[in-house]
Amino acid sequence: MAEVSVLVAVYNAEAYLPECLDSLLGQTLSDLQIICIDDCSTDRSAQLLDDYARRDHRIEVIHLEQNLGPSGARNRGLSRAAGRYVCMVDADDWLSPDALEQAVAVFAAHQQTDGVLFQMQLAHSDGSCEAFAMPDFTVLTGEEAFRLSLSWQIHGLYMLRSELQRRYPYDDQCGLYGDETTTRLHFLASREIRQCAGTYYYRQHAVSATHRMTAQYFERLAAHESLRRQMAGMGAAPALLAELESVRWLALVDACHFYHQNRSLLSAEDRHKGMDRMRHAWHSIDRAALKKETTAKFGYRLCSSWPLFRLQEWAYFTLRGLLRR
Repeated sequence: MAEVSVLVAVYNAEAYLPECLDSLLGQTLSDLQIICIDDCSTDRSAQLLDDYARRDHRIEVIHLEQNLGPSGARNRGLSRAAGRYVCMVDADDWLSPDALEQAVAVFAAHQQTDGVLFQMQLAHSDGSCEAFAMPDFTVLTGEEAFRLSLSWQIHGLYMLRSELQRRYPYDDQCGLYGDETTTRLHFLASREIRQCAGTYYYRQHAVSATHRMTAQYFERLAAHESLRRQMAGMGAAPALLAELESVRWLALVDACHFYHQNRSLLSAEDRHKGMDRMRHAWHSIDRAALKKETTAKFGYRLCSSWPLFRLQEWAYFTLRGLLRR
């Protein structure tokens, strides 16, 4: 059994892949299983992975026959993970040389700890790095970590005990936002969450406006609904479910804002998908659980029907546009 299994989902990452893999092979903790999942890349990523695997037996490569997306690819790799602990590293990111050793040391010192957060540095295209600032803490309960994750006061890049990772695999039904669901479930199911001194370098990409203007934006609403369904299944406290409902309501208003601003840039199909997703979210949110302060302001108020809510959102964001706010 390896000490740590690292899951690397790869899709068209040839420009960044060597830096990622070199950072893993250069870890001060050498007892590693590095599982790279090629998610039907169309560039030279597959060849690079095979070249690295020939040079170092710790790298295992899985070539998928159809594109599954990041979460689906990681789950395929998870089925092969033999490590005591599991973490994921995106193919365009990298770790400090001591990152994995630092995380394992925290697990060894604290038997109740189920997850260990890395320090995160946001790596910009100009070569500069910016620390992701988290609250100062030594240890969090699972519920505390979950609550902080609702507003992303703590990030979602960590090492986890493998049994917990297998119990809650990556949510592959929510597109780009499946990671949000998975991270919050991991926190909620943990006894303790700590942090280590090892660093995860998270590459920041400039994304064009045209690339962002797709129905994928609305998948966050589906991710939140999936999270609520799974939390209810694990018997989460009503107070935690109510906190999530407030997050879902704010996300719905944000989605309405996105739609209002960008509907002319969306295709007809994406406009239809987006509207369906928002309508479904409005009907599925438990509005009785929302805090009064969440719905007190115009634009966020409860309405007796979906058409009235949509009218409120149109008026609110039209007015904001006129006032340039």
